Amino acid sequence: MQKGTSFGAPCLLENTLAQMVIAAVPSIEMVRFVNSGTEACMGALRLARAFTGKPKIIKFEGCYHGHADSLLVKAGSGVATLGLPDSPGVPKAATSDTLTAPYNHISAVENLFHHHKGDIAAVILEPVVGNSGFILPKPDFLAAIRKITEENDSLLIFDEVMTGFRLAYGGAQEYFGIVPDLTTLGKIIGGGLPVGAYGGRRNIMEMVAPAGAVYQAGTLSGSPLAMAAGIETMKIIREPGSYEYLDKITGELVNGIVEAGKRAGHPMCGGHINGMFGFFFTEGPVNNFADAKKSDAHKFARFYWGMLEEGVYFAPSQFEAGFTSLAHTPDDIQFTIAAAHKVLSNI
Repeated sequence: MQKGTSFGAPCLLENTLAQMVIAAVPSIEMVRFVNSGTEACMGALRLARAFTGKPKIIKFEGCYHGHADSLLVKAGSGVATLGLPDSPGVPKAATSDTLTAPYNHISAVENLFHHHKGDIAAVILEPVVGNSGFILPKPDFLAAIRKITEENDSLLIFDEVMTGFRLAYGGAQEYFGIVPDLTTLGKIIGGGLPVGAYGGRRNIMEMVAPAGAVYQAGTLSGSPLAMAAGIETMKIIREPGSYEYLDKITGELVNGIVEAGKRAGHPMCGGHINGMFGFFFTEGPVNNFADAKKSDAHKFARFYWGMLEEGVYFAPSQFEAGFTSLAHTPDDIQFTIAAAHKVLSNI
């Protein structure tokens, strides 16, 4: 901060953080810093279309990839929370090349590739859904999508804005062993400050200006303040035992809440991977957005307000995953579970 917070020009700290991201994330050989996850996904999709020469993309129902026009189709996050069908102000032309399929539904993706043969530039997905609540991929889903994209000369984009560095140091792609062509990352790589990034194979990323012809720029991109915070965050989370600790406290938290709910007579299910978790007010299983919508949102709202009164702040939506932090202590977890028992008993 003493040196200045923004110069509108690259700084050496970008190189340092870039090298750390490249070393950590299996798919990333080159990386471009931006200001948000939304911007990262916009840049990745433009690049995918340029690289493949194809116009269409596939996204999954309930997955949220930012508020760019072409992505506000059957989106999750706040769009799902507020019950908005799609966003007013988005012209039909902006979404005409956006195709959708249910998450975890391989045959639906195969059908889209069959009906739009030669036109699909990329499939973009959350490797673990966080914007319809916490939804895991079925065991064969990610591998099948990787195979389908390779067979059709299309790119696979992992939106790791939520999963990046939370599931593992190398993100969901390290955790599941599936390497995409491009990856998007969010504010976690800046210690929570405004930053995002997209990266991938060198031969794809070299198309981005100034090395190539695909234009993307931002005066505040690669802010030295965000880069400094990101470097320190990366140092902390790669220390031995970080993910084991997150797994322990998150597992205790989710199991404690779901158990409290079931004892109080509420149908509930939940799950976690290391620092990412979620639970639903339904028996489950929850494999896609349609399943998530079966959750009792009114009951979740009562739970949310009750927990807030007890001093615990969850995301104010059934359709948002939760995250634990290395800053959370075992006492914080037990406090939260005790509060959940009290609140769930009174719903």
